[in-house]
Amino acid sequence: MTSVTAVTAIGERTAARSQQDALRARPAGFLHDVTAIAGRALRAVPRDPAGVIPPVFIALFFFIVNVATLKKLTGGIMGFDYTAFQMGTAVLLGVTGVSRAPALVLDVQNGYFDRLLLTPVRRTAILLGHMAADVAVAAGITVPIVILGLALGVRFQGGLLGAVVFIALASIWSLAFAGFGYAIALKTGNPAAVNSSFLLFFPFLFLTTSYVPLDQLSGWLGAVAHVNPVTYLLGGLRSLVLDSTVQWAQLGLALAAAALVGSASTEMCFAALRGRLKRG
Repeated sequence: MTSVTAVTAIGERTAARSQQDALRARPAGFLHDVTAIAGRALRAVPRDPAGVIPPVFIALFFFIVNVATLKKLTGGIMGFDYTAFQMGTAVLLGVTGVSRAPALVLDVQNGYFDRLLLTPVRRTAILLGHMAADVAVAAGITVPIVILGLALGVRFQGGLLGAVVFIALASIWSLAFAGFGYAIALKTGNPAAVNSSFLLFFPFLFLTTSYVPLDQLSGWLGAVAHVNPVTYLLGGLRSLVLDSTVQWAQLGLALAAAALVGSASTEMCFAALRGRLKRG
């Protein structure tokens, strides 16, 4: 009887331990963490149309108005397509500052972010997942602008492949700038502060070649435009619709400009994440 009781007790303890192991959360792969966070962020996009519709409207509005207002001024320049020239500016107006950072603020305020930290999910995956969703959203925002450009007669160097590169480059820039919004979100936890992060971009856009080519700028404005990363980003975007051949140098400079801004914004947002983890 004693041995039967002992065997029964051991069996019960083994079953209880197996049940605990089954219930205990185990770390998944890093890619799985990023995918899960990105999926949740993307599923929230249809429930938050205010985060997508205004950027698309603003981009399309300024695209149409700028072309209608200024195209006649460039009509005498042989071979210059001002509609194609302005499409890059419209795209940057649309995708810059678009991110899930306001949603991250809500997660911080309602406690979901703290509960997420109690799980085995990688901390860096929280930010990278949101940023992966941002790339998809930025690509979606760029598509209607490209469609309008095609309707207005803009043609891409390389056809469909050129359009894909154009959308990808716009999405990369959106990702590069998004880090500033996440840094503000994690540092302040204030939705108003996050929404105002787009104002950081205005000097970048208007102190550059947003309306006229670089060789037409003079004085201090020309000097600032020469060192403004957005100038080279616009140059890469425009090379896909203005030039008859692929301008690898301009595309390389555009990627370098996005990498420069992205390295600064990424360092800021991950520093803010470390600071919030310490406070938690």
